[in-house]
Amino acid sequence: MITKELILETATRLFMQNGVKTITINRIVKELRTSKRTIYNHFEDKVTLLTACLDVYNARIRKENEETIKSADNVIEAMGYLHQKIVRRAHQINPNFFNDIIHYYPGLLNESYERNGNYAHQQLVELAAEGIQDGIFLKDMDIEVVGKTVLALLKLLKDNEQFPVSEFSKERLTFGIMVPYLRGQCTAKGIELLQIQEELFKVTI
Repeated sequence: MITKELILETATRLFMQNGVKTITINRIVKELRTSKRTIYNHFEDKVTLLTACLDVYNARIRKENEETIKSADNVIEAMGYLHQKIVRRAHQINPNFFNDIIHYYPGLLNESYERNGNYAHQQLVELAAEGIQDGIFLKDMDIEVVGKTVLALLKLLKDNEQFPVSEFSKERLTFGIMVPYLRGQCTAKGIELLQIQEELFKVTI
């Protein structure tokens, strides 16, 4: 039986593997071995389907992040594991997936992210506040600014135009961009933890 959930799962996989532009409703129908009517019973058009796929994807990432943070012993460990997941996801997803959405469906990414509570920023803010409380981050840290800066740095790590993968490995970028910034927000206790758990930021693809 072709359920709404199966359509979402299949469409999301195809979008992420190939980009959004090249995947049509016909392609999804062919993959599912079903009819257009089955798709349109659940989704008005490709935009509606893509929007639902993004919402499911963001909800899943939000939940994964929450579980990662909850299982970590401290905020440095949590950020290390989160960083691993971000880099690995970026490697697994065709860059055209996000590029196509930004170009052909402007605003769709941000709208889905907002519907999921701006979770990445909110989680970073909560980690920063916890780090201050635990004496890992500096007391005068502006957690809102830091949260937005870390997200901007993560986007920079994925910028293949400025940092071609042939020259700049993710590890090189991490230790040239993210780790120094993180170190600058740490107390002596935080720097010690960062040195101990530095391996967490070395992501093997």
